Amino acid sequence: MEYKEVKSYSKFAYVKKKQYLCTLICEIVYIRMNKTIKFVFFLAIAAVCATGCVTQKKMTYLREVNAQSADSINRHFTSISEIVIKPGDELTILVSALDREAVAPYNLPAVSYNSPTSTTVQTTLMLQTYRVDEEGNIEMPVLGKIHVEGLKRDEAAEEIKKALEKQVVKPMVQVNTIGAKVSVMGEVMRPGQVPISNGRLTILDALAAAGDMTPYGRRDNVLVTREQDGKLEFARLNLTNQDIFASPYYFLQQNDVVYVSPNKVRAISSGNIGLWLSMVSTVASAATVIVTVVNATK
Repeated sequence: MEYKEVKSYSKFAYVKKKQYLCTLICEIVYIRMNKTIKFVFFLAIAAVCATGCVTQKKMTYLREVNAQSADSINRHFTSISEIVIKPGDELTILVSALDREAVAPYNLPAVSYNSPTSTTVQTTLMLQTYRVDEEGNIEMPVLGKIHVEGLKRDEAAEEIKKALEKQVVKPMVQVNTIGAKVSVMGEVMRPGQVPISNGRLTILDALAAAGDMTPYGRRDNVLVTREQDGKLEFARLNLTNQDIFASPYYFLQQNDVVYVSPNKVRAISSGNIGLWLSMVSTVASAATVIVTVVNATK
């Protein structure tokens, strides 16, 4: 009888010891989990706060410009203000003079195009274009090849006028580029292509046409990519500094690509905030289970 009681007591002590060890392990895990939750919550709160911390200073263009620096800017404002003709460009050339019959052979005839959206027969007259070949030349009626690469519109018109003066009295020439554009990408409101309608386009004009930068765009790190003489050129512009006006990339050229880099806030908000919230949710669920187990064990 005494042996059975001793054996029963030993079994009871073993069960109590096992419960105690389980409780101790759960409490240790709970304490560690609690610290992890606090750490993760702290990181999550820091990430959320960071997404809203875009200071006004970082969003201001040309913040270093003041009244005293105006003269300095004017002295350096000598960049190419108008696009120059490049191989692959499409040009319209209109030659006129007092004697219309004398200049008729030098003008390509206008062609008509049916309107694709209309059910009636309608036509739109359009001037035919000259394409600049790989050598930078155009082929004009009667005159033959004329080199126009690297020239502005007015300069190209002057070259054609000089060739015409040998055959036409007081000719007038008008040259326009067709389809010139730049591409704007990155942290802007409306990424896409911006046409160069009047022969010149600044980087500020291009950003304005794209709806301006988002709050997450870096004003001090705008990348411009340009093809020049068969090579790609890259330039990073700081739009918060007055030196931008002296840059040869302030006035854009056709086919330039403008890329606005994202700031650190965008990097956090786009990639990491979802991960942190997911971790917080998982850890919180695990902590709830552990707390329940600890309470039930106690």
